[in-house]
Amino acid sequence: MFLDTMIVSAAGGILCLDRILLQAMISRPIVAAPVIGLILGDPYTGLVTGAFIELFWIDRLPIGAYVPPNDTMAAILIAASAIGSGRILGALPEGLIALAVLIFVPLGIVAQKMDRWIVKGNERPAREALSDAARGDFRAIARKHLAAILKTYLLSVVFILIALPIGTGLLIWIYPRLAPWTVRGLTLVYAALPLIGAAVALNTIHLRGTIPIFCAIFLTATVSLGFIRGN
Repeated sequence: MFLDTMIVSAAGGILCLDRILLQAMISRPIVAAPVIGLILGDPYTGLVTGAFIELFWIDRLPIGAYVPPNDTMAAILIAASAIGSGRILGALPEGLIALAVLIFVPLGIVAQKMDRWIVKGNERPAREALSDAARGDFRAIARKHLAAILKTYLLSVVFILIALPIGTGLLIWIYPRLAPWTVRGLTLVYAALPLIGAAVALNTIHLRGTIPIFCAIFLTATVSLGFIRGN
């Protein structure tokens, strides 16, 4: 588990960098979570959890100075914790995935505050870079860019290193102790998650067309069929 945590933290830090550096869309939950799932040997769980988070915050766009919730961080933590706790417990039921979502979605808001702190901290180096540009000191500008990238990467890695073991430990401790009716409730929550995502996607139809709606319907049908087959 320790090695998996280190690998997920290093890979997660790179995926989170895409939010500010490459912007090649690999930081989207629908991509990031399956990548983490593939690393841990369970891409299907990564795909399902990534799709959940993709739909939840699909209407939160980084427009202007607005910093949206860090859906990349939430998707990585949910996928990794669900897969890791499922291995230790010997099974990965739908209720365990739902519990992972409930535990780690709030950390997307916590990571959002971290992102705002990073942005605010970069204001001073940005002003200094303007002075460097006026002097023609392009090496100083490059050093400031690299320092900002390194800071963002290290903070993301540390965030995952701290949050993932704690969250996974909570899942391992809580889930086996839940009453049967609570487990059934979590299973119903799992089935309801795509419907919640579809409702959010409906709000974006004027911004992104019908593609989010199609994805939401597809996810709902997939999860519903799996839920019916499992019961």
